[in-house]
Amino acid sequence: MMRNGPSPSELRSRLGANLRQLSSSAVSISALCRELGINRTQYNRYLAGDSFPRPDVLHKICDFFGVDARILLEPVDQIEAAEPGILRHPAVVDFLGGSASPIPEADFPSGFYRFARRSFLDEARFVQGLIYVFRADDHAFLRGFEAKEAMASQGLVTTPANREFRGVILTQEDGLAMLVSRRGSSTASFNYLAHIPSFENNYWVGYVARTVREGMAGRRVERLVYEYLGRKTSKVLAAARSAGFCGKDDLIPYHRTLLQIGDPFV
Repeated sequence: MMRNGPSPSELRSRLGANLRQLSSSAVSISALCRELGINRTQYNRYLAGDSFPRPDVLHKICDFFGVDARILLEPVDQIEAAEPGILRHPAVVDFLGGSASPIPEADFPSGFYRFARRSFLDEARFVQGLIYVFRADDHAFLRGFEAKEAMASQGLVTTPANREFRGVILTQEDGLAMLVSRRGSSTASFNYLAHIPSFENNYWVGYVARTVREGMAGRRVERLVYEYLGRKTSKVLAAARSAGFCGKDDLIPYHRTLLQIGDPFV
């Protein structure tokens, strides 16, 4: 009898391979499972291709990673490559898309970064967070999550899928530009960073501008600091635990210095 499609074992194997790739940007599998609300032992079985999730669990996984059910059938790289997106549209591809100069690892390495900036809505508070920079097809991208408290204070849903943001990183004449948005382009920001000399050569400073109309509550532009952590688990977990709102005195001293608190932004 002729078989019309992949076998269950082939589906499990393909899903496992795709999940291993998608999960590679997580701080840890344990942290990822907490965000997903999935038992770690069961998730490990999905990764190994030994088990298959229920439809509702599969939907939760797809929603979290921003993919669809094709992860059962096709390599995730091919799924993403099949949809070039707006930055590769012929109208702008020579300016923003495939012709943009690749960013050398030495100039902005892949891995985890800790960032700090003043809150847009409360000048007495600051935001610390964790960003993951990765590369695909010679381009650099970033991924992170908005602080739950910040989302809740604006009356927004605080599920992982709604808090997640991603962005594209473009090289500039004297730094880096980042276009960052939450899923569905529901909000966006523009970031600029320039590398500065430091003892470990691991700091970038610049600013972030949010896309809101004039007259809205809060500020629209704030200074921004990135500190490269690499993939050292201890540093990454420590940064993850301190993510969210904090006071000025809770900032890392050098972050506080680089943010030039009290000096007007020009």
